[in-house]
Amino acid sequence: MTTFWSTYICVLTIGSLIGLTWLLIGTRKGETKGSTDQTMGHSFDGIEEYDNPLPQWWFMLFAATLVFAVGYLILYPGLGNWKGILPGYANGWTSVNEWQKEMDKADTKFGPIFAKFAAMPVEAVAKDPQALKMGGRLFASNCAVCHGSDARGAYGFPNLTDTIWRWGGSADTIKTTIMGGRIAGMPAWGPILGEEGVKNVAAYVRHSLAGLPLPADETANVEAGQQVFNTNCVACHGATGQGTQAMGAPNLTQPTGFIYGSSLTQLQQTIRYGRQGQMPAQNEQLGNDKVQLLAAYVYSLSQGTAQQEAPTAKAQ
Repeated sequence: MTTFWSTYICVLTIGSLIGLTWLLIGTRKGETKGSTDQTMGHSFDGIEEYDNPLPQWWFMLFAATLVFAVGYLILYPGLGNWKGILPGYANGWTSVNEWQKEMDKADTKFGPIFAKFAAMPVEAVAKDPQALKMGGRLFASNCAVCHGSDARGAYGFPNLTDTIWRWGGSADTIKTTIMGGRIAGMPAWGPILGEEGVKNVAAYVRHSLAGLPLPADETANVEAGQQVFNTNCVACHGATGQGTQAMGAPNLTQPTGFIYGSSLTQLQQTIRYGRQGQMPAQNEQLGNDKVQLLAAYVYSLSQGTAQQEAPTAKAQ
C-alpha cells in the first residue's frame, strides 16, 4: 500500500474514533440529570418521549466499543501499513500467518503419529484401530462430498465398500489413485455407430455381459451389438467385457459397478454421448503421510475391516 493511501486510511479511522468519542462525551454532558417530566416535544401515534438521560449501562457500552476499537487497531492491522503488535507474529497478524501458525502447531503435535504410520505398509495401517479413526476423519473431510459419508458412492462416483475397482483395488494402487488422481474418458460413439448401433451394443452389454434382462418390447439386435462390441469396444473393455484396470475401463460383467446407471436407457446415453470423469489428486492438499492413512481407510472398507468408521467419521 502506498504512503498516501495508508495515511488516508489512518486519518479517516482515527478521525472517526475521535469524533465519536467527542460526540459521546458531549451529549453526555448536555443531558438532564435524573428523571424528568419534560418531553422531547414530538409525538408519534400519541406517544411522547421523555427527556431522560441515557442509561449508565448504555453509555458504558458505547465507551467499551471505543476502547475495544482502539485496542484492536493497536494489536491488529487496520491502520494502513500498520501491522500491529500482537505477540507471536514476526510480521504482524494476518489470516495467512494465523493459519500457518495453527498448521505448524498441528504438525508438531501430530507429525510423529503420521510419520509412524507412513513408515508402515498400507495393509498394516489398515489393521490399526487408531489409524482407521484418523483415516475416517480425513475421509469425512475430503472424500465424503463425492463418495458419501458411508463411502457407498453416488451417481458418477464409485462405491468404495465393494470389491469392484476401475483402477485396481490393491492397497498401493488405491494410494496411487488418491495421490495422483485419475482421469478417465469414455468417447462418444453416437456419431460413429449411429442410433441403431448404439441401441444394439447397449442391449448386448446389458443382456449378454451384465446378465440383466431387456425390456419385453425391446427390438434391438443383440447379435449385431456383439459384432459392434468386438469391433470397437474390446480395445478398452476386453473381449469378455471384464475391463482394463490399467486404463480405468470398467468391468461390464459387474452391473453394480456401473456408476452412471445400468438401465438400457442409461447405457445408451453413455455409449451415445460418452462420459468424462476425474478424481482430483490429493498429494498437494494432504501430503504423503495423510494420504497413507486415507488409503488404508479406503482399503479397509472393501476388506470388511473398517468397523463402521464411516458413520463415526460423519459425526466428527
